[in-house]
Amino acid sequence: SSSSSLTASLPLPTVFSIIMQEKKRAAKELFSALKDPSVVIMSNWLKIRGSLKSWTKLWCALKPGVLLIYKTPKTDHWVGTILLSACKLIERPSKKDGFCFKLYHPLDKSIWAVKGPKGENVGSITQPLPSNYLIFRAASESDGRCWMDALELALSCSSLYKLTAKAGREADISTSSESSHILHLLSNLGFHFSVRLNDTVLLGNHHMEHDGFSDKSEREAHDDWDTTANEIGGRLTEESDMDQSDELSSGPQATAYVEQSTEEMAEVGEASQVETVSEENKGLIWGLLKQLRPGMDLSKVVLPTFILEPRSFLDKLSDYYYHADLLSQAALEESAYGRIKQVLRWYLSGFYKKPKGLKKPYNPILGETFRCCWLHPQTNSCTFYIAEQVSHHPPISAFYVCNRKDGFSISGSILAKSKFYGNSLSAILDGKARLLFMSRGEEYVITMPYAHCKGILYGTMTLELGGKVTIECEKTKCFTELEFKLKPFLGGACSVNQISGKISVGDELLATVDGHWDSEVFIHEKHSGQQETLWNPSPDIRSSRLKRQVVQIDQQGEFESERLWQHVTSAIMDRDQLRATQEKFVLEEAQRRESRERGDKAWTSRLFHQDPVTSEWTYRHMDTQPWDPERCLVQFEKDGVIQTHEKSQRQHNGLSYSHSWASQQKVSQINHSRAILDIAMMEASITSIQKTQQDIQR
Repeated sequence: SSSSSLTASLPLPTVFSIIMQEKKRAAKELFSALKDPSVVIMSNWLKIRGSLKSWTKLWCALKPGVLLIYKTPKTDHWVGTILLSACKLIERPSKKDGFCFKLYHPLDKSIWAVKGPKGENVGSITQPLPSNYLIFRAASESDGRCWMDALELALSCSSLYKLTAKAGREADISTSSESSHILHLLSNLGFHFSVRLNDTVLLGNHHMEHDGFSDKSEREAHDDWDTTANEIGGRLTEESDMDQSDELSSGPQATAYVEQSTEEMAEVGEASQVETVSEENKGLIWGLLKQLRPGMDLSKVVLPTFILEPRSFLDKLSDYYYHADLLSQAALEESAYGRIKQVLRWYLSGFYKKPKGLKKPYNPILGETFRCCWLHPQTNSCTFYIAEQVSHHPPISAFYVCNRKDGFSISGSILAKSKFYGNSLSAILDGKARLLFMSRGEEYVITMPYAHCKGILYGTMTLELGGKVTIECEKTKCFTELEFKLKPFLGGACSVNQISGKISVGDELLATVDGHWDSEVFIHEKHSGQQETLWNPSPDIRSSRLKRQVVQIDQQGEFESERLWQHVTSAIMDRDQLRATQEKFVLEEAQRRESRERGDKAWTSRLFHQDPVTSEWTYRHMDTQPWDPERCLVQFEKDGVIQTHEKSQRQHNGLSYSHSWASQQKVSQINHSRAILDIAMMEASITSIQKTQQDIQR
């Protein structure tokens, strides 16, 4: 009452000036709070449930009025910003350990800001997140309660800031490019700079009742709205409302992937491909060699564990997709020559990653599977890799790679054969990979080089790649031939890992290729006579390679590679060869026992099937239809099945309803009449919603 009597005694321009100063001060405070990194109410890791029901661990920083979400605590990788002024907070029952709560918009509108705190237009890639709500999981109930308290404080701050700047002249804040995104965020929070003032607002004291600072003001009305709409003080427990938002964005469960923590990368050149065998292990090699004869197949020979690379062969086959973004670029190339050149660049990118020393991956167990994926930041897409051991004798590994959004898939199977030649042995990868560009209908058939190990009996044990490989597209008549050359007897260091080849379209030679497969490769254009670098795994290229996402071991099936071989891997990493051999024997013996129990009954692959004519293995759930952005939402994987989540809801006059295109094509006259009735009911609902919105605005 004292403040109202004071303002009543002051001249009207003075009162208005005081109000404007208050509004400017509040806007400056919020501007400072948003921009100042030290103004943080609370920050910690939280798990957030995505649209596909999988949980992602993200760093959350709570500021007055906003909740900032990052991939890491360093705040370099911004994911998104939630505007708390539009949100309701509610506790959510949890079926698992921890404490769940939910932020959501009461009218199912978006809760996200358009730009980031530094002006970012696009957030870092994560699992898809809902637009109108988010469900969080804290590690414990005490942590969750702390977050609830902090969010209540932030929501209160948001409401106060929103009230103090409901209207007014342009605030005294710089609109430089550095702060323009902050102003945009302030406007989303309810701030209006440059609001036109009507003369009627200043005609008398009774009109001042509509201003935000009078006795009976908009503040009270807003508080009433907060009390009824937000129920902040009461902390409701979500029961009947628990799955309402989930139904609106109902999506199938997807596998939760996490970024791979460690990765072994050997140095360039011959040094990483040479290994000196210890005296202890030489005895094991001689014992092994006594069982062998020149020309013998080594697939049935039990190899000592000291030469094993601690991962499965199914895992090793995924090394070719750390630069799958090159295939995304190849799909966009206009010319056939440009596409096969880009495909060749991708093909070469799969060889420089190699283990230290002379190592061989585990022979997969029959039915063993491996899955992983790579996120593409540039195209906001994901490349999925699925592999399964579909035969043990002979050992055949089938694999499927797919990125429908970027328009490519790869399917193939590899028969791994080994031959012993006395002082050397070769590992031959017999099979083909078929690369498909979906929108163009082009298929590229690709073969692989063989691995050659020499110096087993005398000399230094050295691993090399050799043989001729081809990349061929029948539709465009493009053909590439490469030769991986073994080091000659009198060759120097520059003759290690050499490669040469050519690119042709029909009968016309367009370019030649030469270099080293683990370092720089050059291409010589025949028409222009120019030479350029086709591929070079420089430190910058290596650091920019796609990050592989894997499934955590506790969430893997019992026949997934990492979980299946975990005890062997642990022993090898501990350099305990005896324990590694024992653990490996347990797996091999279990496989033999299962084979005896199966008897003559044929084993059936879960993810692949064999073509009876070509004998090639094909992924059971293959989808080669081009990506339709109007229909397709996101590609995901669950239990080894790669699939696409498509739109099941369409918009009609602002109201969502389930819609099936197939059923629409077959609709009968009766259904048509029913649809007209449904539309009439929906229009009535829309009218009711619009009236409610008008009441809320009043």
